[in-house]
Amino acid sequence: MLKLNTLKKSSAIGAACLCACAASTAWGQDLTVKSPPQDLPVIIRHATAHPISGPAIPDSVIWLSKGKIEGVFTAADFANIERTASWQSPGPVEIDATGKHVYPGMIAPYTQLGLDEIGMVEATRDYHETGAITPEVRAITAVNPDSTLLPVTRANGVLVAGVFPKNGLIPGQPAVIQLEGWTWEDMAVEPSIGMAVEWPNMRPVSSWWMRTSEAEQKKQVRKAVDAIEGAFSTALSYFEARRENPRTPNDLRWDAMRGVISVPPAKGMMGLTRQWPVFIVANDYDQITAAVTWAASAKLRVVIVGGMDAPLCADLLKQNNVSVIVLGTQRFPKRDDSAYNESFALPAKLKDAGIPFCIASGEETPHERNTPYAAGMATAHGLSQDDAIRAVTLSAAEILGVSGRLGSLEKGKDATLIVTTGSPIEVSTQITDAFIVGKRLDLSNKQTKLYEKYRERYRQMNELKNAPK
Repeated sequence: MLKLNTLKKSSAIGAACLCACAASTAWGQDLTVKSPPQDLPVIIRHATAHPISGPAIPDSVIWLSKGKIEGVFTAADFANIERTASWQSPGPVEIDATGKHVYPGMIAPYTQLGLDEIGMVEATRDYHETGAITPEVRAITAVNPDSTLLPVTRANGVLVAGVFPKNGLIPGQPAVIQLEGWTWEDMAVEPSIGMAVEWPNMRPVSSWWMRTSEAEQKKQVRKAVDAIEGAFSTALSYFEARRENPRTPNDLRWDAMRGVISVPPAKGMMGLTRQWPVFIVANDYDQITAAVTWAASAKLRVVIVGGMDAPLCADLLKQNNVSVIVLGTQRFPKRDDSAYNESFALPAKLKDAGIPFCIASGEETPHERNTPYAAGMATAHGLSQDDAIRAVTLSAAEILGVSGRLGSLEKGKDATLIVTTGSPIEVSTQITDAFIVGKRLDLSNKQTKLYEKYRERYRQMNELKNAPK
């Protein structure tokens, strides 16, 4: 999904561009070695396990094997299993987690991780394609597995991410990745989870900085909405034509929308096993109501991304089974007369209204490690601790369509989990161990290396200062 550029300048300028690309790639290079696949069983003992899908289990035993969770047991139940177990030499890896906690790996549901490295260097911004309507674009193919942002993020317990293209009206297909692997194929949990749509603002902006007239803004809004509706209408007509005549030429652009549009299959072709959602970025009341009303008429599944005004249209969202990805809680109020904690309390309002939601960081890509703290802020404004942790684990997995593999500690799910000193959404908590599909992670990263480097500098300075004269 590389952004396309037409190079019509001199070879000297072209060479300079190539040098800049090479340099920016070097700046964004993670040098840590990837973990090998799990080869031995892992037994984590004496921690308090938090399955998320059920109550906490004190003094638990968690058994990991071949990248999957074999089970989460009480110590007594596992003792009975262990008596009859026949471990092959050299036996399982034992981890004593006395006094610690085990949670499923946290999920950052809306990010550009792997697609965006340095905001000021365009060559490292790989999240948008040329053109406003590009449903054929797959974000997963542009993910850089060596991004320095991945180790920093997973060191704070965020092990999975929803990766979204953005900019344009239909920027393409988001994916779900695990934050470790040699290639994007290794990292892919789901290479495509639906379609991203960015709904235009429905009201003209009258701020001092706006130079476009209200009439012109309304014309631009109508044009953008018509383009989105027209793309889905054209795709539907294409599928109907293909169903009637399988010899109709293929069009990759519209074929890419097959997963989100509910249509009968063409002759000789299998139908969809599931309908993936359309993720619509919308915050204002007018945006949300317009987008959901249109999507309902087109028989689309919808997830609203942002949703600042979602509580104002709760009935419409519940009527159409719409979920919300909250884009961060640490934001300013939306209007002059809004409550000071409007953003902080948004998750609690969605919970009270019965609207399924999860919480994203709302931060720039280098700060996705702060995802758990966005959930933590919500606990100070009405959301329970359990619901906040669920919002960055199982609820996120459900909304992204990967709850069959991730989001909770259950038998048969991926062994993607963290060992912590406390609640993962508290700033004071440390992540002491992490696993992705059973692979034990190296939690070092650029920031820990810099910490060690400058600690050593001051150690040497103190040594010289205190040396005998």
